[in-house]
Amino acid sequence: MPVAVAAPHPAAVEAARTAVAAGGNAFDAALAAAGALAVVYPHQCSAGGDLVAMVRSDHFPVRAVLSIGAAALAVDVAGLGAEMPWNGPQTVTVPGVVAGWAAVHGLGARLPLDELLAPAIRLAADGVEFAPGLRAAIARGRNRIQADPGLAAVMLRPTLVQPSLAATLTAIGKDWQNFYTGDVGSRLVLGLRSLGSPLSTGDFAAHVAEVGEPLRKVIGEATWHAAPPPTQGATFLELVGSPTLLADSRRAQTERDASLGDPRSRTPGGDTVAVTAVDSDGNAVTLIQSVFESFGSGILEPSTGIVLHNRGASFRLDPAHPGHIAPGARPPHTLCPTMATTPDGVIALGCQGGRSQPWILAQVAADALTAADPGALVARPRWIIRGDELVLEPGVPTPSDTDGLTVSTTAGPHDGAGHVQLSRLRSGTLDAGSDPRADGSAALLT
Repeated sequence: MPVAVAAPHPAAVEAARTAVAAGGNAFDAALAAAGALAVVYPHQCSAGGDLVAMVRSDHFPVRAVLSIGAAALAVDVAGLGAEMPWNGPQTVTVPGVVAGWAAVHGLGARLPLDELLAPAIRLAADGVEFAPGLRAAIARGRNRIQADPGLAAVMLRPTLVQPSLAATLTAIGKDWQNFYTGDVGSRLVLGLRSLGSPLSTGDFAAHVAEVGEPLRKVIGEATWHAAPPPTQGATFLELVGSPTLLADSRRAQTERDASLGDPRSRTPGGDTVAVTAVDSDGNAVTLIQSVFESFGSGILEPSTGIVLHNRGASFRLDPAHPGHIAPGARPPHTLCPTMATTPDGVIALGCQGGRSQPWILAQVAADALTAADPGALVARPRWIIRGDELVLEPGVPTPSDTDGLTVSTTAGPHDGAGHVQLSRLRSGTLDAGSDPRADGSAALLT
């Protein structure tokens, strides 16, 4: 069946094309693309990161998939010092991507997981040229890369060849639980513990991807869906459709930073890739997987070839804060995939952009229902808020309500303004757009 796909690297779109050619639907296309991205875009995502997705089937309404890993049960909070480290082994929580792949797969994919990961395995084993975005990340982070033997051995080569990762993905394709209860997980834990991580095989075995009801907001004929805490989906829903987006974004930023935490811990409610896929039957997936900061924790575990995320850096050490670190708690999360359903179709929307994702997406969502050209829409100049700074891309007029903000303008399209991916089905017509700030593309696959 026809499938519209958007992803930040062409190899991901080609992996999706292979899946669709084999009879796959939007679920298959999104998963194949996600697997490829875990190979070719390791500065932004990995099997060692986390995953949040919104999915819709022609058999059931929109569901949220949260595969967000928890801190170790043996975490020594007092030993972390005065502030949470930004990278290193203490920032690694249990990676959720693989369980997230399995959850999305079980909700509607047609093809077996090993077949969907086959393009990624070939890319890892045979090698691929470094994408421009990856080369730029290596140049910016060379000191961090050189400090880690695993990263240096892979990233400072002429070609991105990853035989250990190919073997790991092969094992995952045969049995995804190998990552959590088998040899892959055991080797990963052993490598992390040698660096001082408190994670154990028990922590890995306890991880479960959650599938549940999304948060919703109705605007006219469209219903917008987002993931619940500990993601910032509620922040996006506050902003979508706002007539005073900048002012509301500043307020929402303050509220989010003060209140976001893990509901499982009885608290209130970087670098990332988004893949979107929608097919002619109305199946739709918005999948975001992430290592948070560029190259995550700065650790590539050599025996598995996996880059580990630093999602734990978002924990707070203040015990009064809802996002405080505690044994088995999940960190506050920036991932913010969204999906809109209308009487005549569905829109899958997601982006890279760290803590700015809610207002990046809100700037696009306003016209995602009606824009004739989704590629032009996601390329349109945007603004972002970073703390007390308002950053404008060229062509964005300076808003009037900038009190208390330092205003700056970038020289051109800026990576910090996000990598938006959009796929749609409207009145029987499929289309998609991929953000030119990344290295990707959009395609209608048949």
